Amino acid sequence: MNVLRIATAALSLVLIPIGVLAAPVNYTIDPTHTHPLFETDHFGGVSVWRGLFATSSGAIVLDKDAGSGTVDVQVDTDSVDFGMGALNDHVKSPDMLDAAKFPKATYKGKLAKFVNGAPTEVVGDFTLHGVTKPLTLKINSFKCIMDPRLKTERCGADAIATFNRADFGVDFGKQYGFNMDVTLRIQVEALQAH
Repeated sequence: MNVLRIATAALSLVLIPIGVLAAPVNYTIDPTHTHPLFETDHFGGVSVWRGLFATSSGAIVLDKDAGSGTVDVQVDTDSVDFGMGALNDHVKSPDMLDAAKFPKATYKGKLAKFVNGAPTEVVGDFTLHGVTKPLTLKINSFKCIMDPRLKTERCGADAIATFNRADFGVDFGKQYGFNMDVTLRIQVEALQAH
């Protein structure tokens, strides 16, 4: 009887952790609450131009318990918006983003450096203008809640990164002394997929 009791207890100790392991959760980026913003130099420090990409999509996979996950985002380069039509058209032109030839910018990465179940970094590859380079995003804030209206989990983050646009073949203005560094400030929200 004692042997049976011990065996049952041992089996339950083995099975309990398997039952409580959380599976990775899939999220779909909410395009109405996601805006990749950017800041770029004008004439070597005369001013800082700010804009955003109005159309983006993608998916996030998050496993809070395992401290892992992935990010896969696509941005429509044609949706660039500085709040000035003529500048938007110039940035979309072959001089810069060449949106007709390169309609998407993408970012694929892995969530990293988890603290209390929340990632503090994304390590991945950024593709712009047909060129792919490594890019690490620092996550300044990350939070998940139960959306009270939609009755599903909503996660959001604020992230930042800087890259040299000339490294991606977008070097218009370099001849005029423009600084090639671009700062990305990304606000993103995603809803749990069902």
